[in-house]
Amino acid sequence: MTEVSNTAELKRLFDTGAHFAQVKSRRHPSMKPFLVGTKGRQEIIDLVKTTEQLEAAKAVMEALAKEGKTVLFVGGKVEIAALVKSAAESIGAPYVAARWLGGTISNWTEIKKRIDRLAELRDMAASGALAKQHTKLELVMIGREKTRLETRLDGITTMTKKPDALLVVDTKHEKHAVKEANDAGIPIIAIMSSDCDLKEAAYPIVANDTSRETVKLILSELAEAFSKGRTA
Repeated sequence: MTEVSNTAELKRLFDTGAHFAQVKSRRHPSMKPFLVGTKGRQEIIDLVKTTEQLEAAKAVMEALAKEGKTVLFVGGKVEIAALVKSAAESIGAPYVAARWLGGTISNWTEIKKRIDRLAELRDMAASGALAKQHTKLELVMIGREKTRLETRLDGITTMTKKPDALLVVDTKHEKHAVKEANDAGIPIIAIMSSDCDLKEAAYPIVANDTSRETVKLILSELAEAFSKGRTA
């Protein structure tokens, strides 16, 4: 990366508040090398290192796309959930933008059965078969089942197998998803602040994971890299 483009990228991140970390008392020991000082009570992230990490993560996203791999976007924090959903949908990727459904990776066989059941109910509803085969009471119960499945499986109904990688916003908040992925040997790309454990992500991007503007910028660049990989 040239010095000019490096400076531009630093400024882009800085303008979103990407450099603001957590207060020192919340810092995870693994994050110390990525911090350069404090402002008030908040510690400050070294955006030079963040820029390098972001470039590495973009290269990984591009490579995954070239290989036809599936990346599952994960981020259920209220302030960023809509951004995670939007970024995933922009490239047709699956996502979990709500509470992680336990077993999505560790018990995939059972989750796949639920996805198939939802597909069956949708097909029957669309064809009118449900109304012909069931009483009104049964239709109410089936409708509730369909709504429940849609709520729980929102974002992953297109998945036909376990994801090849996870893109996580805030590994500490998404600890259950992170554990399932790491236990299964699935690599994690993560936007993570100073309260997270660096070792939980294969490709960490240390930045302010509570800033909507920071998360939006990084997710958009990662999604763009994935899209580029598809057309390469």
